[in-house]
Amino acid sequence: MKKLRNNPKPILLTLLSNWIIAPLVTAGLANLFLKGNEQLMVAVILLGASPCTAMVLVWGKLAEGNQEQNVVNTSLNTITIMVLYVPMVSLLTGIQGIPIDRGLLAISAFVFIGIPLVFGVVTKKLVIRAKGERWFENVYRPAVGTIAIGALLMTLIVLFSLNGQVLLHNFKALLLVSVPLLLGFGIVVGYNLLVTKLSGLAYREAIITVIIGSSSHFEIAIATAIAIYGVGSYAALGTTMGLFWEVPVMLSLVALGKTLQRRAFWAKDTEKVALVPSSE
Repeated sequence: MKKLRNNPKPILLTLLSNWIIAPLVTAGLANLFLKGNEQLMVAVILLGASPCTAMVLVWGKLAEGNQEQNVVNTSLNTITIMVLYVPMVSLLTGIQGIPIDRGLLAISAFVFIGIPLVFGVVTKKLVIRAKGERWFENVYRPAVGTIAIGALLMTLIVLFSLNGQVLLHNFKALLLVSVPLLLGFGIVVGYNLLVTKLSGLAYREAIITVIIGSSSHFEIAIATAIAIYGVGSYAALGTTMGLFWEVPVMLSLVALGKTLQRRAFWAKDTEKVALVPSSE
């Protein structure tokens, strides 16, 4: 929280995008393009109401953004998603008149966010107690990071294999759900580019704000869709398409950010500092 008090602007802008702008934009687009297909509407809503807590660390590193801000933001997202995910999805689906099982929503958030969070905190304390903080930072964290990338790739393979037949036999549905997903990405990214510029953020802070504020936690969205509607459902198909599009979109955003940096779109970085200056 000390980091938040010292430099709140990028953090607050990200939270605003994650929990107000993105959910409302995606819900509105779902209603506009998918009216009558409740499962696809729910898929888009699930993606819009679940800010990313994992892959943004990779995108932020590729973009050479402020990684300390990245960690602070993803940590806050992990906490806020535990509190806001269920009521936000319930609110947006309720407005659309779509019934949804809040119990399964809560279980999904607990299993895919809560348990890993607790496990991570406990593991960090145990490892530091046994080996020291230097060993944790220099040995354990890089090793776990490598494993995490492999685990993510395996997750993607499993998810696409589970929904492969549905994807192949429902091409029209794929195109249908892709329209609000891609439009949603474009609108939210455009919004975040604009507000970071108007707020006077420098590139390293701005690009992290744009990346985190525009991304989705596709794992929990897919898991929730499968838990409620089953493997092979239209909801699972829709959330899987969110994953399909997010990777190339975020890579494109990284490239766009670097191009805008070269063209001095954001305020100039006077020095490459962390979110909070270190004390000597």
